Amino acid sequence: MALMDFIRKQFIDIIEWTEQGDGVLAWRFPVADREIQYGASLTVRESQIALFVNEGRAAADVFGPGMHKLTTQTLPVLTYLKNWDKLFQSPFKSDVYFFSTRQQVDRRWGTTQPVTIRDKDFGAVRLRAFGNYAYRIADAKRFHTEVSGTRETYTVEDLDGQLRGLMLQHISDAVAGSGVPFLDLAANQVMFANRLREATAPAFEALGLKLESVTLQNVSLPEELQKILDQKIGMGMVGNDMNKFMQYQTAQAIPTMAASAGGSGIAGDAMGLGAGVALGQVMAQQLGQGLQGAPAAAAQQAPAAAPAVRPEDVMATLEKLGDLRAKGILTEEEFSAKKAELLKKLV
Repeated sequence: MALMDFIRKQFIDIIEWTEQGDGVLAWRFPVADREIQYGASLTVRESQIALFVNEGRAAADVFGPGMHKLTTQTLPVLTYLKNWDKLFQSPFKSDVYFFSTRQQVDRRWGTTQPVTIRDKDFGAVRLRAFGNYAYRIADAKRFHTEVSGTRETYTVEDLDGQLRGLMLQHISDAVAGSGVPFLDLAANQVMFANRLREATAPAFEALGLKLESVTLQNVSLPEELQKILDQKIGMGMVGNDMNKFMQYQTAQAIPTMAASAGGSGIAGDAMGLGAGVALGQVMAQQLGQGLQGAPAAAAQQAPAAAPAVRPEDVMATLEKLGDLRAKGILTEEEFSAKKAELLKKLV
């Protein structure tokens, strides 16, 4: 009797997977040295798929949710591989793999280093972005063949690095496909996320996965490029008006000059920042207008004589404008317009 109990224990008559914990994508049923009893019960729960692998070959069919009785009718791959006839009812040896088809949610993606993209407003732009995504196993046989293989357990952490790399690889494609300039990305995050999902989905499908959703939580430039963008936005507000340009440059220089010690420091900072032609006269005029109480009194004041323009001041300003053009703050058209205006002052 004890011998018969021992023999029965060597045959498996119930096959099931009660998932312990989260994050397991694939799990191999522990067959070890035992064999599966002909007519055994296979229980596949909701959000699971079972796959049989015999002698290294995966079955053509997989088992979805439900309870299945394993015979040559329900598992025809056994007949094909073993050349069994329909009356053969002996135990058989086969590996059984379970796969979780639940959505794996809140998986994070993000740029560790800025990614260079082509933007129609700024040309080449290096941006940072991050968000999350969700996916599920859609083709268990392909996932087993391409990814999990014969491992006893395969988890989401084992796959995270590869999937994150696929997301980042297609950021440039998503930006180009959306046709949205960088300045408008913040207002079109849903559109950008959809383009990123469309661009990345085929790479997921090649692994037997389905990319369910992608979200974009933030997109930004590196700090040094953000400063240039701020200057570009400021210049866009003043347009081609040279007087406004000088005032803008003066306003940008004031914090630096205020932090300097002594008059020599102020003068040096003003020259270093290229505040513009006759910066001292411009600041004096602004200060004088602020101290006058009534607009009528200001109207009675005699107009100040236009300051003399020295060639070296014009050249210094042109060099500064050239630097702004090189950094992309000024366009070629803006630079040419300001250059022409300055050269007129020398005539």
